[in-house]
Amino acid sequence: MTRRITLLRHAKSSHDDMSLSDHDRPLSQRGERDAPGMGRRLLEHGSRPSLIVTSTARRARQTARLVAEAIGYPREFLQSERELYLASPDTILTVIAGQDATFNDMVVCGHNPGITELACELSGTYIDNVPTAGIVIFDADIDTWDELGRARCQLVDFDYPKKPRSA
Repeated sequence: MTRRITLLRHAKSSHDDMSLSDHDRPLSQRGERDAPGMGRRLLEHGSRPSLIVTSTARRARQTARLVAEAIGYPREFLQSERELYLASPDTILTVIAGQDATFNDMVVCGHNPGITELACELSGTYIDNVPTAGIVIFDADIDTWDELGRARCQLVDFDYPKKPRSA
């Protein structure tokens, strides 16, 4: 069975309030603008997420919520995972592996460097940086999420807010 996994880096965050912890930083105005646009691009790429899993960091939760709203995904079904906060590629894979096989199109919203490192690992190519609000979409010929790995993934697209659009 072909499953789709999208790695989503949280949108641009604000550094205006230095009293906030890193975990509690909100999105900047640019982040609030970019996230819904990337949700619409997910739809353009043929994605119809049946599950959105996000880091518990405020900026990641806001990004996931804005993407969900843009694609008509019910906000109440957003799943927050503390383990995704500043997670390594192995930790992200562990969170993915723990998801129910009934979901066949998943978005994981997290942070760098883990998102970029996992994108490189799954694609087998070098991606210098997944920018804020960037998405990396893979199709994988797997039956369950715990089978996800490089040998089974095909890179569908790497997209981000400042990427030039073809006419």
